[in-house]
Amino acid sequence: MEKHKVLIVDDDEGIRSQLKWALNEDYEILLAGDADTALKTAQEERPDFVALDITLSDYSHAKEGMDILEPLLAVAPYIKIVMVTGNDDIDLATEAISKGAYDYYIKPIDSDEISLIIKRALRVQKLERRLRINQQKLREGAEFRDIVGASPAMQKVFQLIKAVSPTDETVLITGESGTGKELVARALHFNSPRQKKPFIPINCGAIPEQLLESELFGHEKGAFTGAVGRKLGRFEQANTGTIFLDEIGEMPTNLQVKLLRFLQDHIIERVGGTGFIELDVRIIAATNINLLEAIERREFREDLYYRISVINIELPRLADRGEDVILLANYFLERFCDEYGKPLKKYSPHALQHIRRYEWHGNVRELENRVKKAIIISASKEITPADMGFTPGVEEFRPTTLSEFRQKNEADYIREVLARFKGNISKAARELDISRSTLYDLMEKYQIPRP
Repeated sequence: MEKHKVLIVDDDEGIRSQLKWALNEDYEILLAGDADTALKTAQEERPDFVALDITLSDYSHAKEGMDILEPLLAVAPYIKIVMVTGNDDIDLATEAISKGAYDYYIKPIDSDEISLIIKRALRVQKLERRLRINQQKLREGAEFRDIVGASPAMQKVFQLIKAVSPTDETVLITGESGTGKELVARALHFNSPRQKKPFIPINCGAIPEQLLESELFGHEKGAFTGAVGRKLGRFEQANTGTIFLDEIGEMPTNLQVKLLRFLQDHIIERVGGTGFIELDVRIIAATNINLLEAIERREFREDLYYRISVINIELPRLADRGEDVILLANYFLERFCDEYGKPLKKYSPHALQHIRRYEWHGNVRELENRVKKAIIISASKEITPADMGFTPGVEEFRPTTLSEFRQKNEADYIREVLARFKGNISKAARELDISRSTLYDLMEKYQIPRP
């Protein structure tokens, strides 16, 4: 397997030799002692990671490392650069991060810590590469109108949309709240021969029962108190187009009979009317409840169920869509930065970790709302877990591997020990049987605030 390329840029030959010796087994190490050599090496070798000394000189005000930061970033789109600095240059290091550096590291050099930083940076890099590939796939499937996904589960949904859209068949879309049922309904309509005709949505659970019949089928003047004139219902508004009946499981049984009649004969009757009106309307319905169970409770007609579920498109939970959660997070990030006129931001590594592990009970809608909030309140270029409303140690995580399970339990135990010793690092480290520096590393890794 080909090794990742790591470029060490430092004017101190001892540091270059030390890091080469420590990292050579895992990475292909490239060395540079000055700015010109660093740029030339980067352009020729295109490293994945660069450890860049800020000063690169013994002169007190020299900052050649800062000068070549942006040219190095321009060499490759995914390159990760960590600024290596002394305590006197912390302000420069934070400035470097604002200009695109991945992180900074304070001397003296510890090869184990540098190795850990490289591993984290390369994980982020791998994810970014995968996201770019997925985004290209999405652009190729732009006909799905804001439905974002590259997971196998969503590919099945896309295939069904492509297959069903050209027909006039009734479609039932099922899935939890927030999974994007209306987006699928719109995609079905806008990829159909009816795309230039009306698309009329109505939420059957959001309108009082006594008003829903009039909303759906319209009414004549004088049909009831307050009916001062004729009103066209949603079905007539959708004529030659599509009507989307969201939360159809909430439809009263008396209206289910009228809907069944329309599906059989394509006619409606306004409330208070005396004649039938023939319409050409395609029906797409959606529900987040189990209609078969509703049938057993006699809350939904069985004959209607079989008429509306000729084609069933079931949407997966966000938690079951793998890397789609990151794809969606980046999609919303770009969209809301543009919508609110903000400079394009990025997620911190810890924010990405939270996004991947969170259970997302509210599905895509919850993710969208959290990203929107973060864009509005964040004053920096990087979105943090706090910006998205995550609280370390409190949010519900979904470990996907044995390693993640161990990490979560390790983090919980460290917090417990720190709380027991009221934040005393020395006592907590002794209790955990680790060094203070290792404890600090673990606290940084799990984003546990220092006391």
